[in-house]
Amino acid sequence: MKCPFCAVDNTRVIDSRPADDNNSIRRRRECDACGRRFTTYEKVESIPLIVIKKDKNREPYNRSKIASGILKSCHKRPVSAEQIEQCLDDIETKIFNLEEKEVESTVIGEIVMDEIKNLDPVAYVRFASVYREFKDVNTFMDELKKILDK
Repeated sequence: MKCPFCAVDNTRVIDSRPADDNNSIRRRRECDACGRRFTTYEKVESIPLIVIKKDKNREPYNRSKIASGILKSCHKRPVSAEQIEQCLDDIETKIFNLEEKEVESTVIGEIVMDEIKNLDPVAYVRFASVYREFKDVNTFMDELKKILDK
């Protein structure tokens, strides 16, 4: 690792520990040439995920879009921010465990629906009504019957 102060590339690690998010490692280093110390962070490089939309356009995966949909569906429901965050983490884990570079938005939508169903039944119906684009009351009632039959 190159020293940010003297540009010599002979530094050594003094201390390593997990960073705050537990997804990276914080390393304290010391330059053998100038003796100054600095901190580096090491994180796993993730492959960017591309989402294939219904109109076949492609765009980078964006966690905040899923979060926005879940937050809207959980509006005025007894669901904590911690539960929503856990739900988002579970969704992302399932998406990235597919180990695909490109994932269709419909696949992501189904994963989100499965997770929201476990979170709150009203939030599930709200999300489904937008996601499934119910055209009339009958299709909406069919979805409600699926929930009630379980």
